[in-house]
Amino acid sequence: MNGTLTATDAAACASRSYEVQQLAARVASCAEEAGAVVAGLGRLELQDWQSPAGRAYRNTLSLQAASLRRARDALADAQAVVLRHAQQVTLSSGRPGY
Repeated sequence: MNGTLTATDAAACASRSYEVQQLAARVASCAEEAGAVVAGLGRLELQDWQSPAGRAYRNTLSLQAASLRRARDALADAQAVVLRHAQQVTLSSGRPGY
């Protein structure tokens, strides 16, 4: 490759970048859905559980919510990485081998 960018190369690169941006949007949507579930678990945790079984259930909800929060945070981090990759796809269009 001689370092010049053809219209076809630019279009292909823009298409790949757009596809990666769409993936980032889907990852963000998953993070938002996980956040909504965490909120729902939080509402359940706030209920007044009096019995030992109820308290055990609340403790289990708390553990699941914590795990889901970590997953949600990991998804948010993944979205940022995917968006950075989309930018790199755009920038790499003029480099040989891409």
